[in-house]
Parts: sequence; structure tokens; C-alpha cells
Amino acid sequence: MSIIRNSRELEEYFHNSGKPRSKWRVGTEYEKIGIRRESAKAISYSGPGGVESILRALIEEYNWQPLEEEGHVIALVRGNAQIHLEPGGQIELSGEPCESIHCTHAEFTQHIRELLEVSKRMNLVFLGLGIQPVSSLEEIEWVPKKRYRIMGPYMPKVGTLGQRMMKQTATVQANIDYSDERDAMAKFRVAMGLAPLLTAIFANSPISEGRLNGYKSFRGHIWTDTDKARCGLLRFAFDPGVSFAHYVEYALDVPMYFIMRDGAYIDLTGIPFRHFLTRGHMGQSATIEDWDLHLTTLFPEVRIKRYMEARSADSQPPELMPALPALIKGLLYDADCLQASWDLVKGWSWDERMELYHDSHRYALAARVRRFSLLDLARELLQIAWEGLRRQAALNENGDDETIYLRPLRDLLSQGKCPADLLLEKWEGELEHDIKKLIDYSAYRLP
Repeated sequence: MSIIRNSRELEEYFHNSGKPRSKWRVGTEYEKIGIRRESAKAISYSGPGGVESILRALIEEYNWQPLEEEGHVIALVRGNAQIHLEPGGQIELSGEPCESIHCTHAEFTQHIRELLEVSKRMNLVFLGLGIQPVSSLEEIEWVPKKRYRIMGPYMPKVGTLGQRMMKQTATVQANIDYSDERDAMAKFRVAMGLAPLLTAIFANSPISEGRLNGYKSFRGHIWTDTDKARCGLLRFAFDPGVSFAHYVEYALDVPMYFIMRDGAYIDLTGIPFRHFLTRGHMGQSATIEDWDLHLTTLFPEVRIKRYMEARSADSQPPELMPALPALIKGLLYDADCLQASWDLVKGWSWDERMELYHDSHRYALAARVRRFSLLDLARELLQIAWEGLRRQAALNENGDDETIYLRPLRDLLSQGKCPADLLLEKWEGELEHDIKKLIDYSAYRLP
């Protein structure tokens, strides 16, 4: 354990995480909501046909290695990829850092094939949705991870929707690298500015607890009343002089959840990291490992760790899952496209950004800022990303570049729609407000 001697070490943590352009990769995290086909209810963690049964089958059949807590399998590892469990049993593939979206797509396709081969025997289904569509909070079993025993009870103290976030929602997230502070802050500012736009493009959570919830991205709305100290847009991202020091100051003032000592979690809920750093607590002093853990418990729309995470998108149908990392790679890994993306969003005031942020949750692409709809801006953004990927020229064995993963998104935007718009049309039409038909419509199928 490395005791932190002064706050400069916290900034050095980020400076030391920079990578040369040749080492930049894209990582993708895919969360998926599972249900029992017959009852349309959330899969429990325990019992026959539960999430733990799925993990044990993946271990036996596909050479995953288990990570356990108190005798329960709570994660899997294979090479540089991991499978994690969210608090309500959502299964997340945390993919290996990939040089191209072709690699990302191949990894995701293999994961879905393995997951569905195992789960179909148990009559379980995974859904291309951003929120659990039927089960209430009380009907969803908590995954028995020690950290969730601390986080769960804390959530109602700081917001009204935090346990919904934990147990009902699912996202797809793209992780990117940066070379140095200047590059990191440019990407941070742009990605934060694009957050409402990304929410709108990928909005996919309009149905929960068996009915319409009034939002196209209810998942996005849930984050607005989870914990205001650690979630949402960060105003300082738009400061022309934004630096790692700004992010450090923000993180220092966010209350902690816990630290780990000898494999055990110690509850430090409500204590700002700044207090822990300067005064310690319960005989413990702050370490770099504590800082690293603390950074994983911050949930802004764009999060900085040893890499940067774009966190604004709902989970998607499988054909759209690679579109999010492809879009982010196209926008942020080409200097001209990074600047063009910023040009789209740079002129807004903070009040306009906040209004648009909330409107994107309810209205998605129909939300407006000044004379533009988010649909107008989304179409421009897609063209910028398309050009970025074309320039990067990462080809697969068929000679296709990475723009092939943006084609389903292009088709949607050409219709003026996000996934929630399609789902709402189906819900009012051929699905006839029937949950079983919704399950069939949104279920993952074997590749």
C-alpha cells in the first residue's frame, strides 16, 4: 500500500496514465438485462437458472476463471476480458482494450454466443434495452457483492433513484486513452459537451415496470437523482483552463463509499476523500490504491481514471452495441474530428447545457437547443465520426473500415429516430402493450 504524501501525487496519477498515440486502444463495457422467458421477471442471482448458474456454466464450458466472494461467483476472467455483475444481476462484459472496432465486434459476438448458448437451456432471455422492463426494485435480488452492501443502503440518503440505477438499468460504455493532460482535457471537454447528444442518439429505456415511464432514456433520468455529488455534467469541464487539478479537486470533495484492507471493505460512506487524505479515519491513512478505488465510485457523464469513459448511452440491441465505441473512436481519435465535434457544442451556456441534458432524457432527438434539434446535430455528429473512422482506416479481412459499425445508426438517424422511438412505435402498434411480445421483440438472438 502506497501512502499518499501530498495532493500532487493525485495529479501525477493522471499524468502517469498517458499513452503515446500508437498505444491508444478502445475498451467497451456492455451491460445486459436478463429475464425469465415464462414470467418476464428479472433473473435472480441465486437458485436454479439464476445468474450464478449462468456464470458457473460459462466457467465449465468456455474456460472462464471465477472470482468469488464468500463462496459466491461474482465475476469471471479470461485473458484481458472480464465479466462483472451489476447489483440487480445485469451481466456486463468488460472487454479487452482493442486496437479496432473489428476486434471489439468479434469479442462481443463471441460473448453473446456463449451467453445465449448457456442461458437458452435455462429458458432465460437477454434484452437489448436500457432498463429492466417489468420487475420492480423489490422483485430484483441483490447480487451478494460486499461493496453493494455498503452502496445500497447509502443510496436513499443522497437521492431517490439510486437503487433503481443499481438494480434496473443497463448501459454501453466506451473507454478511451489519452496522451497527456492537454489531450485528455480536450477529450474530456468534448465528450462532456456531447453527453446530451449521446444520450439522445442511444435513448432506449422508455418502458419500466410494465408501462411507459414518460422518458425515452429513463436510465439517463435516473442518474439525475442518484447522487448529485458524484453524477451528471461537470461544469468545470468547460473552463478554458481545465486541467487534471480541476478533476482532482472535484474528486477530493466527493464523499467516499469504502476502502479495502486485507480484502475486506471498510465503510467510509459520507466522508469526503479530502477529509480522509488530511486526517485519516479509524486509524487508516489514504493510499494511492484508495484513490484508485475512489475514482471508480464517481459517476459523471465522462469519468477520468487511467483512461477516460463515455458513460451517457443506454444499453442497445446487439446490432447497435458496437456503434457507441465506433462513434467515440471516430470523434475523439482524430484531431480534426475532435475539433469539429467541439464546434457543434461549444457555444452553449451552462444553463442551456443543463436544460438540454434533462430534455435529452425525456425527448431524446426531439429536444432542442436554440434553433437546432438534437436530431440535426446527431446527423452532423455521425458524419464527423464517419470521416474520423475513414481516416483511421482500420480494415477487417474483407477490406471494410470501421464505418460498417455506424451503418445501423445511420439508418436510424435517416428515419429521424433513436431506439426508443422504434420501441414506442412498436409498443403502440404490433406489440399491443403486451409484455410477452415486448420480450420477443427485444430479445437477443444467437449470431
